[in-house]
Amino acid sequence: MSNKPYTYDVSLTELNISHYDHHLIRRLSAMEGQFLDQSAHEVLSDEEDQIIYEVYQHRHPEVPGELLHGVSIIHPGVVGEEYFMTKGHFHAELDTAELYYCLQGEGMMVMETPEGEWAIERLIPNRALYVPPRWAHRSVNTSLTEDLITLFVYTGHAGHDYRTIEQLGFRKLVLHREGKPVIVDNPRQLQLDG
Repeated sequence: MSNKPYTYDVSLTELNISHYDHHLIRRLSAMEGQFLDQSAHEVLSDEEDQIIYEVYQHRHPEVPGELLHGVSIIHPGVVGEEYFMTKGHFHAELDTAELYYCLQGEGMMVMETPEGEWAIERLIPNRALYVPPRWAHRSVNTSLTEDLITLFVYTGHAGHDYRTIEQLGFRKLVLHREGKPVIVDNPRQLQLDG
């Protein structure tokens, strides 16, 4: 990517952006250990290794001063009672923030700090969400029929720490119960905290 200004179009019919040089595809098998119902995850992974989410992104140097950005698409579905979601991460540089702008669909952003403070914000079209420094975050698609599409922007040197979330999970889960999203405590976290 050149170091000159540029524009790109976001297509909700093609579900991507007009110019990108990195396309991440995260399948169900890559989410091992992330869902509460691990037996349901195993069965679904064996039956059909579905695409859970995709990221279209412009690559830039991962250095201070750059803004990394792109579009993420979380497809609809559930594993057990838990909606399809991203892996979730802290930034490797904890003191960096991220901005999300919801383009399509409905969902929730699950967030928490290393100290245990948590928050969940709703994602709906035309809503922007600022994730402050030190907050891990995970996007959850709460629709069973429509993709959740967000535009994201974060500083070039932020990096990603997926490992902490892979080991501990988030304190809160978003489950599909009685036809709607419900926020519950993560029993695995409760065992660790107890």
